[in-house]
Amino acid sequence: MTLFFIVIVGFVAGKLGYMGGEFDRKLSNVVIDITCPALILSSTMTGTLPNRDLILPLLGISLLTYILLTAVAVWLPRLLTRRKEQEGIVGFALMFGNVGFIGYPIVDSIFGHEAVFYAAILNVVNTFFVFTVGTMLVTQAPLKPRSSSKAKDQGKGIVSVLFTSPMLATYLAMLIMALRIDNIPNVISAPLTMIGSITVPAALLIIGSSMSRLSARMMLGSRTVWLTTVFRLFLIPLGLYYLASALGFSSLVVNINTVIIAMPVATYGTILCLKSGHDTTLITEVTFITTLLSVLTIPLLSLVF
Repeated sequence: MTLFFIVIVGFVAGKLGYMGGEFDRKLSNVVIDITCPALILSSTMTGTLPNRDLILPLLGISLLTYILLTAVAVWLPRLLTRRKEQEGIVGFALMFGNVGFIGYPIVDSIFGHEAVFYAAILNVVNTFFVFTVGTMLVTQAPLKPRSSSKAKDQGKGIVSVLFTSPMLATYLAMLIMALRIDNIPNVISAPLTMIGSITVPAALLIIGSSMSRLSARMMLGSRTVWLTTVFRLFLIPLGLYYLASALGFSSLVVNINTVIIAMPVATYGTILCLKSGHDTTLITEVTFITTLLSVLTIPLLSLVF
């Protein structure tokens, strides 16, 4: 309810003109490029270092998760939509949640600040799959070798994303963990913690503001949107939770991975649609519906833990 209230404030601020347009775009950049990296780094500066023994299990469960999700994204959309051209968009929506923008704040709220580091580890694999499998799904590209020029462009895109501010912060946080650096001066850790704490309210305000600009029709969605939403927010996370638990992963690793998978649809899907010249209606609708309902489904899903 606390997080939902902040979303409502953002919605009202958008309706009243305090937020929206260029302001939201610039604030989003601040969150992604400045406050989110600070949040990730400060998660290793709480006085108690996160458990570095969890790094490999986190990478393992994340790799397994996205391999399984790739199969889901290829086959399940055939049952969720009657339109062939929508299958790739539905597949992307089923596969990728909004980890960087919403996932980190939610993990921080549920599991505590140091768990943000674990979520960042999971996001390394997520990011790689977004810009490989995710791009192929949205653009309906065949899952086979491309021409040399297209392959080079795709490679450059992956490399550039793997070295964005949040990813660099993740690598540095992993280095801090590996070297067991626990004596970082307060003059460094305190500002990072304060800046990182901006991430949660700022991200939620932007989400509320973006919702305020959607039409009533878009808010209602369609059969395909609602079926995709049920799988994205509930059935897929729950299925992966029980599978990972049965495979013997620790409860903390399983729980954080489940919450990350239960995030609403990644906003980068809309960006990929725009870049490839595809209609953004479906991806925008499912992004909105999943973002709105995640306020209810994430707390309900966490009751399983």
